[in-house]
This record gives sequence, C-alpha cells and structure tokens, in this order.
Amino acid sequence: MRIFRSPANPIIVPGDVKPSRDDYEVVGVFNPAVARLEDEVVLLLRVAERPVATRPNVTVVPIYEHSHARIIEKEFFRDDPQNDFSDPRFVIRAGQKYLSSISHLRLARSKNGIDFEIDKTAAIQPAGIYEAFGVEDARITRIDDEYYVHYVAVCSSGVTTMLASTIDFTSFHRLGVIFCPDNKDVLIFPQRIAGRFYALHRPVSAEFTKRYEIWISESPDLRCWGNHRILCAPRADSWDAVKIGGGAPPFKTEYGWLEVYHGVDVDNRYCLGALLLDPDEPWKILARSDTPIFVPQADYEVAGFVQNVVFTCGLLCEKGRLKIYYGAADTCICYAEIELHDVIESLSLQGC
Repeated sequence: MRIFRSPANPIIVPGDVKPSRDDYEVVGVFNPAVARLEDEVVLLLRVAERPVATRPNVTVVPIYEHSHARIIEKEFFRDDPQNDFSDPRFVIRAGQKYLSSISHLRLARSKNGIDFEIDKTAAIQPAGIYEAFGVEDARITRIDDEYYVHYVAVCSSGVTTMLASTIDFTSFHRLGVIFCPDNKDVLIFPQRIAGRFYALHRPVSAEFTKRYEIWISESPDLRCWGNHRILCAPRADSWDAVKIGGGAPPFKTEYGWLEVYHGVDVDNRYCLGALLLDPDEPWKILARSDTPIFVPQADYEVAGFVQNVVFTCGLLCEKGRLKIYYGAADTCICYAEIELHDVIESLSLQGC
C-alpha cells in the first residue's frame, strides 16, 4: 500500500495547544474529527491535560464535578499498594478506574489542511454527569447543511456516546446520550438509506465475553437507535485479532460505502483497515482488508504515550485520495494520504 505521510508530521503536538488552566499541562492532542467548512479544514482535537505534578509521590486525577460545575482533583499516592498505576492511561483503586488526564474537544482551522490555527479555549468541554472523566474522540458527519458531532463521554457509570449539532463550529447544540454504556466508536452515515439513518458502533460485553465487535443500528431521527445487528468481529491470527472499532465516518463510493476502521493485534498494535458495505443494505459486507492499509512505522507512531498506534476519527475523500488525519501513539496528530483506488484494490471478499 502506497502511503504518503506529510513531511510536516506531526502537524500538531501537545506544545502547540494552550492548556485550559495555568496549572495544567497538555499531555496529548490526538484522534481529531475532521470536516470541510467552506474553504477551510476544521478539526475537533481531543486535548488531554492534567495538573502539573508538584509532588513526585502523588498522582493527581482531575474529575468534573457536575453538581458544582467545576473540576476537582483526587490524589493517589504512588507508594500505596492499593493503587494500580500499571497502565499510564488510568489509576485503578478498589476496582474503580480513573483516567489519569481529562479531555476536552478543541477547534482548529486551516486553509491548506496542514498548518492549523488552534483555539485557545475548548469547543466542547465536560458539562454533565456522564462527562465526569472527560469528552473524547469526536467524529463529524455532515447531513445537508448541519454538522453532527458524536463523541465519547466517560464517567464512573461507563462510556457513553453523546450527540451535538452545529452549523458553523462556533456554537454547539447538545442533544444528549444516543448510545448507553459501554459503547463508543459511533459513526453516523451522511445520508438516509431507504428513509432511515444508520450508524456503526462498538458495544462491549464487559462481564461475559469481552468482545469488541462493530455493530450497525438504524434510527428515524438520529436520537433513538434500534434494530441493532453485528456487522463484523475480530479475526483470529489476524492484524485485527483482539479488537476492532469504527474509525472515520463511512463515505459513499461508486463501489459502496467505504469504512476505514481500526484493529488491534495480539501485540496491542493499532492499525487501520477498510470495509466495503453494500450501498443499499449497509449491514452487508462486500469486502474487507485481509491486511492493514496503514500500520505504525514512523517514530512518532511507534513511540509515545501508547506505543504502536495509528488511530483515525476522520478523513476527507477528495479527488480520489483519502486525506487521513490521525492520532499517533496517543500523543500527537499527523496527516497522510492514500489513493482510494489502492484501498479498493486491496480489499478481499474472503474473511468477511
């Protein structure tokens, strides 16, 4: 697969983003949603930040407290054996997970798609009981003249998906929870199909099978979702053997709906592959990647907060090219291009 990585990569790094508070530091900016608004490329960045460490033996976890509409800070002592710091993304105590940082969504704009002007304040920040641990990994779907932002919200009750809408990325109308815990990687199709809206999503059966599969659902109004069906599952001994989940929202080609998704292998390596879905019956898979179309290879993809990760939440398909904006190693944002023809040619009817 021929991949063009921008020589400017990473195009956005944590040092480019102003923290929301003087006593906080940005530890990651990654997994951006993307849309085109008139002559600009618009990104909604996931900005992860935390209090600046002042005591080496204490980890301070920020939590949004809905009742007082403020961020509070919970302390965990590193020498306390009841605290588990083995995964840098979490602190675990008595079976309860706390995120080690809190995320919000920040707007960035660019005329050329590479050099971005980043807002100094959040576009969407934690604002409710379901967003206590932050808001993450937005996707953007344009339907007619409105942009729908679907994003992950995290709290002690689990991972939900929220929906908001905007026409200008200046103000956002929050529409509430559309998928309850534990569910993420929601991708809304950009038009009705036979009068219904469709979305891909990734529920997790945490207590029983711990499966990470892509499902498809439908809706009359973008808010109430039903007729849930499994679309596809991980494949043993493959690049997507452990987990799969949606990446960028599907877009229509002459061959069908193309979905660029992520897969995780037994070594916890995050790669990108593709699904081709029937144009009229999107719950039917026409073809699927037997090998990934994009793997972590560059230094900024291999090393970082989480190693060996390329993860997309958005792309633009323009003039026969996939313009992919992606998070690298859960640390920074990068840009790459792949020919649409190359992706289609790489797909296989086997293993669907």
